[in-house]
Amino acid sequence: MTECIQSGFGFEACGRREIVARFDGGTITSDGGALLLRETEKQLNLLPRLAACFLDGRQPDRIEHSVGEMLAQRIYGLALGYEDVNDHEQLRADPLFHVLTDREQMDRSLAGKSTLNRMELGAGVPDRYKKITYWKEGVDELLTQLFIEAHQQAPEEIVLDIDTTDLPLHGKQEGRFFHGYYDEYCYLPLYVFCGEQVLCARLRESNHDAAFGCLVEIKRIVQQVRRAWPAVKIILRGDSGFCRNELMSWCESNRVDFVFGLARNQRLRRMIGQPLWQARQQWEQTAQPARVFAEFSWSVRKRKNGGWDRERRVVAKAEHIDGKENPRFVVTSLSDAQWVAQALYEDLYCARGDMENRIKEQFSLFADRVSTQTMRANQLRLYLSAMAYVLVSALRRLGLQATELAQAQVSTIRTKLLKIGAQVRVTVRKVWVSMASSYPWQQVYQQVWTNLRC
Repeated sequence: MTECIQSGFGFEACGRREIVARFDGGTITSDGGALLLRETEKQLNLLPRLAACFLDGRQPDRIEHSVGEMLAQRIYGLALGYEDVNDHEQLRADPLFHVLTDREQMDRSLAGKSTLNRMELGAGVPDRYKKITYWKEGVDELLTQLFIEAHQQAPEEIVLDIDTTDLPLHGKQEGRFFHGYYDEYCYLPLYVFCGEQVLCARLRESNHDAAFGCLVEIKRIVQQVRRAWPAVKIILRGDSGFCRNELMSWCESNRVDFVFGLARNQRLRRMIGQPLWQARQQWEQTAQPARVFAEFSWSVRKRKNGGWDRERRVVAKAEHIDGKENPRFVVTSLSDAQWVAQALYEDLYCARGDMENRIKEQFSLFADRVSTQTMRANQLRLYLSAMAYVLVSALRRLGLQATELAQAQVSTIRTKLLKIGAQVRVTVRKVWVSMASSYPWQQVYQQVWTNLRC
């Protein structure tokens, strides 16, 4: 029986006009805006330096796809919304992806899903099939170096935000544990941000508390930052999960200030009895949320699990809201001459909430796709998502300044700026990318191009 391939598709008419659709538009891409990402990457020189963190054990004369080319496929793919290596089985033939990866032989396909998967699964030990591996230390150093290079001159002060999140697991991955707070099997990665820029993305098992391993990461980051900026003032900020004597003592010994949340207890509640009464009186008079701030010296008693080795300044927010108390506490090394109590809490500590938005953006770049068997391979996927974030964040910082998308989230930038329908024509001397004439943000695109090229 002869099989017929349908060439046209009829749809409900639009007024008097018949609607017919066909697959005859030529080579079309939905990612015309990705050229702006490529221009951003050229300024950062991100991909060659990331590729230098990998060891390629393949025979050079038999290599068709370099490590740099494969990393470019994955990172650009994540930034453009392609979350899995399976997507590259079709994207490998997209001529625009050839441009993004700087592949001159545009008649030859890019790496397929199996090749990309072997790169991700390299374990750093001899293996017949998985001969590519990476150095964690090199990638960690690159993340911090990219942050340093984003500044034209040394800042007087930086605030490092530290936090963790959960990455749900749905298989039998290495390091799989059940976490009672999140009520699921998950990983518990540690992130360090400074403003919009990521300095650390460390994958961890969830059978530890939030502060596990954070001192090692903070030491490494502070040392690298101080090599570049010896006089910079550093403030470390985090919630109560990071209020640990070991971390605070190290900060006090190494010229690093800190402000951490402090978990509530009855002893602390008794210390602010008078301010809480005042807040309640204000609430009863105005029926509006009332806040009274106080501060005092505090030390955690020595216990079996240890306490604080000295007294520290604690700032308390005695709040009455909706007919009930809502006290909050933070501990800090900053003096009242530097930060008065109310400003310390409202302006400095509460500003750490913006880091939650930065972590959410990691999910927009599929940092939660930790579905491979080993921790090492899942750590690489976390790194790839972090590098995709570095790329889009740099586009926001360098290209989108003074535009309506200057504060846009990663997902919004992708939708409005990167996802542009375009026809791609390849000739001997040029690659013509003809973008949709009806694209609504052409002026923004032009401004971004101007910002990146100037």
